[in-house]
Amino acid sequence: MTPQQPTSGTATAGPVAANTSSTVKTRHHLAKAVRLSPSEIRHAVSEVEGFNAKLAVIITHAVGSMAMAYVFCLIALTSLPAILIEAGVLTNSDVPKFLTKPGLILIVAWIAQTFIQLVLLSIIMVGQDVQSIASDARSENTFKDTQAILDALNTETKGGLRTLLEAIEAQGKPVQQGSGTTAT
Repeated sequence: MTPQQPTSGTATAGPVAANTSSTVKTRHHLAKAVRLSPSEIRHAVSEVEGFNAKLAVIITHAVGSMAMAYVFCLIALTSLPAILIEAGVLTNSDVPKFLTKPGLILIVAWIAQTFIQLVLLSIIMVGQDVQSIASDARSENTFKDTQAILDALNTETKGGLRTLLEAIEAQGKPVQQGSGTTAT
């Protein structure tokens, strides 16, 4: 039997298919993104200048962690029993009394609607902007470094690959001349 060629809807055969079967491990990136790491925060703070920028980076890193996601989840779930009682799903005797007090529900509403939305979101936006500027600066430095390396390796630059190519050509010429002299 002859092997069938893949159709347009199937994966291609050959080296590409071999590479697609192995999965890329990204767990180490995920752990770095969701963990509240003081060393990561110190490193990020060291890259920026000014009190407001440093505070924005600290808050952005803290709020962008899974620990803070759990805290926000607990804050949101704190008012859930009162909502379920009002909806008739639960009765007052089903939940502890402190969870149905109007003061707690108002505090949760203020934190969720006023503080998080009006204050924290603007700080996060500033922190992301500061981090983006720092990332752009790192990218610019990487580009300059890469450009310097490529200039050093350029075939036209003296002292770069040009010297190596001349040395290789010089070694190749006697072999070509020797073979050329025997043919005449």
